[in-house]
Amino acid sequence: MLAKRIIPCLDVKDGRTVKGVNFKELRDAGDPVELGALYAEQLADELCFLDISATLEERKTFASLVKDIARNVNIPFTVGGGISEVSQVGRLLEAGADKITVNSAAVSNPILVEDMANEFGSQCVVVAIDTKYKDGQWYVYTHGGTKATPILTIDWAKQVHDLGAGEILLTSMNHDGTKSGFALDITRTISEIINIPVIASGGAGTMKHFKEVFTEGKADAALAASIFHFKEMEIGDLKNYLREGGIPIRS
Repeated sequence: MLAKRIIPCLDVKDGRTVKGVNFKELRDAGDPVELGALYAEQLADELCFLDISATLEERKTFASLVKDIARNVNIPFTVGGGISEVSQVGRLLEAGADKITVNSAAVSNPILVEDMANEFGSQCVVVAIDTKYKDGQWYVYTHGGTKATPILTIDWAKQVHDLGAGEILLTSMNHDGTKSGFALDITRTISEIINIPVIASGGAGTMKHFKEVFTEGKADAALAASIFHFKEMEIGDLKNYLREGGIPIRS
């Protein structure tokens, strides 16, 4: 079993880190540059920065903020939000990002995933899938979770895999911010049908939840926000717990 990764996520709006529940009721969680530096110091495996209002506001991700965060971290750094053109990818990589994540634009134009992979390599292409369980099925949502689509999450995961995505960031909208545990069923299903890493997101509340998503959910990485931002859990303590539980984890 490959080592599992712990990834703090910085959801940024108007230059500040925010966090809500089920993608709503956002509250301030601090300065993204300071938080990014803190998580790097705490030995997070990677960092994820999502400009969550960029698509809704029809603008591009703040390259200047990406530069500020990149200068203060020494761990792999994924950036997303409002990315709809291959040219934007190059600018953000130059600004210091290691990987780029796309969501809404990829749903509208799936070839964007293929173009990004061809231009920059699959290793830097992360497709974020916001998914919601409704009427007995998991569906894809876009535009920060505000727009429903008729696309089944499993079908979309297969498609982006075939288009060249290097990873999938899977967020359960039903579980987001609830601290009730990850969506183990859909995470496990997607992890079993594709052969690229799946990052589980949405619902982390206890250390046990992380162990469950790595074992029962078969995720390759787990992403969390509020429990780290509001100091409910330290990354080092979480890693020690997982190691003691037999989960291979990076130092």
